[in-house]
Amino acid sequence: MVGAAGWRTAPGIRLAGQDLLALRDAAAGRQPRPATRRAGTLPSRRAGSGMDLREIRAYVPGDDPRRMDPSATARTGTPHIRALHEDRDDVTVLIADFRAPMLWGTGDSLRSVRGARYLAGAGWAAVARQGAVGLVVAGGGAASLPTGQGDSQMSAICAMLAERHAAALNGPDQPPLTQGLLLAERMAPRGARVVLATAPDAWHDAEPALARLAKGRRVEVALILDPLEVSPPPRPLPVDCTGRVQLARIAAAETAPQLARLAGLGAIPREVAP
Repeated sequence: MVGAAGWRTAPGIRLAGQDLLALRDAAAGRQPRPATRRAGTLPSRRAGSGMDLREIRAYVPGDDPRRMDPSATARTGTPHIRALHEDRDDVTVLIADFRAPMLWGTGDSLRSVRGARYLAGAGWAAVARQGAVGLVVAGGGAASLPTGQGDSQMSAICAMLAERHAAALNGPDQPPLTQGLLLAERMAPRGARVVLATAPDAWHDAEPALARLAKGRRVEVALILDPLEVSPPPRPLPVDCTGRVQLARIAAAETAPQLARLAGLGAIPREVAP
């Protein structure tokens, strides 16, 4: 049994950055660098217009500060950035949901820990392709890391995942998932891949933002399933409800309607079983 003072550091509850770093070698296909003009792009017969200005807009956390527009910033008094038409960027934005529904589990680890491992695997696979990776965290206070390339970028993402997970355990909050999705929309250019790891029924309040994010992007929603949802016990269990013990039978999670709904929003749903 874990002591009251040390439960946050127990195996399966604490998210260790070293465990996420160790997933690097397991990433599928460490591929050679693409022969393109800059890191993070895919080979193409036609060169894109990566230097062409698309718009000048207000800066939001997660934007690349190197694209700050001095003239617009001085004129308006608020930071503005230059958004450019990208080449065929291989950009992946990871969204970690560390809100209360994810800070729970009946197996060998919390749902949030398994979700972070899933995202880290996707990030390392993108780095192996010489793609760019960024991170958005919902829960434990909003946080983000702009997209970048290389093992050092993924190391920073792993460290931020571990840090924000510890913050969520210390004081779980319920920020709207919409906030994280809007930030990801700013970070991910058209054609980018966005991977959200969340719990079943934890995304419904963010449907409009999820649909907007999916327009022009490959949005994957990974529903992290708990062992209890996949293989519930065959017999009823005693449940203490306001001082009264009652027997309750736990049914397996019905995810088919959720998968269909996510597909209808333009996302690619996935079930991640234990």
